[in-house]
Amino acid sequence: MKQELIHQFKHEVEQELHRIMDFWHSRMPDQHHGGFLGELDFFGKPVPDAPKGIILNTRILWTFSTVAQRSQKHEHIEMAKRAYQYLLDHFLDQEFGGVVWTVDYQGKNQDSRKQIYAQAFFIYALSAYYQLTKEQQALDLAISLFDLLEEKATDPIHGGYLDAFDKKWNELDDMRLSEKDLNEKKILNTHLHLLEAYSSLAQVYPNPKVKQALNKLLQLFKKKFIRADFHLNMFFDEDWNIKSQLVSYGHDIETSWLLCEAAEEVATPTELKEVKELAIQMTKIFVAEGITTDGGVLNEFDRATGHLDTDYHWWPQIEAIVGLINAWQLSKDEQFLTQALKVWEFTKNNLFDIEYGEWHWSVNQDLKPDQSQVKAGFWKCPYHNSRGCLEILKRLQ
Repeated sequence: MKQELIHQFKHEVEQELHRIMDFWHSRMPDQHHGGFLGELDFFGKPVPDAPKGIILNTRILWTFSTVAQRSQKHEHIEMAKRAYQYLLDHFLDQEFGGVVWTVDYQGKNQDSRKQIYAQAFFIYALSAYYQLTKEQQALDLAISLFDLLEEKATDPIHGGYLDAFDKKWNELDDMRLSEKDLNEKKILNTHLHLLEAYSSLAQVYPNPKVKQALNKLLQLFKKKFIRADFHLNMFFDEDWNIKSQLVSYGHDIETSWLLCEAAEEVATPTELKEVKELAIQMTKIFVAEGITTDGGVLNEFDRATGHLDTDYHWWPQIEAIVGLINAWQLSKDEQFLTQALKVWEFTKNNLFDIEYGEWHWSVNQDLKPDQSQVKAGFWKCPYHNSRGCLEILKRLQ
């Protein structure tokens, strides 16, 4: 019975990956101004003058580069090349290094701030593009950006990475990644995606300096970010004083499996075992607190106010499935697989947008989609759901 279920699950995931890629391939290229459109509204209609953001563009590059390695489809390779070229022509700062935050719909610079989160995604995407094309320029760019971050963004006194800089790499007063974030100097989100980017870079460029930086990040997660209750600390000041009591269920479960990936690159056998055990514990707590009885993954809980955000956002659902499968593989405990299948059913029934394509941003407690949110845009990208599908298929081979 289990094999049958897994076989059906894999088939559905494969179909969904095709559906996601078809959407981004057919709907997102900007035929008038090059690159990709900045935004599609809830109904999948282009917003022609929407600015183009670095997060969307690096994630498009990562997605098509990674999917193309598996599919070898001409159209996927072409989309990866299109994304790569647009990033080089419009987002890369040739004078001061790094990538800028936004350009307007015509590709002219709009906001030249340097968020470290965005630099991390460019390294992640460049590593994937290099794996696909073996284009030396892409690897050289990833390495030089790594060197630049180690020089400009690290905190030599307290450790870790500061969050945001201006065009010339001076620290910014307002460091917030988005409107819903706190204005603090060190945040979980940036460190998590540096961990992910450096893990990826280490695979294509296993240089000691990259591995050393990755190992430092791994230690930071164990010492600072992961709490005794197996949730994550989300925001800190410069001296690592905790500044928030927020629990983000999506980040908890995403971190659990990305930590294992990082540890595979740099950890000793003893430490790798510890990290895997940590991932299992984090997943157990996540199952106990973050998943509803019908398989939906909740968004956030604020311990300071007691407020539970009961909306179901698209990305925690798919990250949960990967994290649960990871915990099942590590522990051989089938309850994790059962939960993964349950979350997949919930996602399929409630987050897939069969009418307008792709996935809804979120549905509320009554399972109604939020029509004020975009279908594709600055933060709504193909990365979480395509990567989730790829991870599931790879792990269930």
